[in-house]
Amino acid sequence: MVLPERVWLLRHAETTAPHVLNGSESDVPLSDFGERQAELLGRWFVPHRPTAVVSSTMIRAIQTAAPISRDCGVPHTREALLRERSIGTLSGQPFHLTVGPWAETVQQWTAGNTAFTTTGAESFDALKLRLHDGWRNVLAAHPGGRVVIVAHGIVCKVLLLTLVHGWDVGGWEKIGRIANASVSELFPGAGGSWHSERILEVPESILRLADPAQLPGSVRSEA
Repeated sequence: MVLPERVWLLRHAETTAPHVLNGSESDVPLSDFGERQAELLGRWFVPHRPTAVVSSTMIRAIQTAAPISRDCGVPHTREALLRERSIGTLSGQPFHLTVGPWAETVQQWTAGNTAFTTTGAESFDALKLRLHDGWRNVLAAHPGGRVVIVAHGIVCKVLLLTLVHGWDVGGWEKIGRIANASVSELFPGAGGSWHSERILEVPESILRLADPAQLPGSVRSEA
């Protein structure tokens, strides 16, 4: 299979509910601030010359992808397998880094128990299987292309940890939180491996935005 020349993994812009867990059960749109981020992303990608934009089927990813497609003059398609993780009873719950079911999930996964999950939620193993199928669909559809994939925090994280040379699930904490509008740039290497030229970088134009909704000390979800 002829692989794309370049793939950018992009987490969607900020949503209207950034302080709670939003899984596949919660199809929240972008906030006003998120829409401003998305507009800047469209301009940022122009000099990178993508040939296609692929988003998940969730509204927050679609709304983030739209300005990129428009400003770069390239098609925007959707890949359902790249949707957010199903999180079951965690949907809409506050996001905590150190206590509670999500913190326990991360502890279990990084300890090697990647089959662990909570009620109604996808395990790391199930998520990896689904996302790799979606990833292969995108690759097959864009041989030799330069593709922007707009997805979700945990989607980007699992793909980075399982595809990029030198990473695995044990690097969950090291790779850190996936910020809204963060970009990872990947290119294919030998033997089916992928390498990175940037990991989870938020464009400078977006970092300069002042978010009136940002409260000191607040914690935002990866979802």
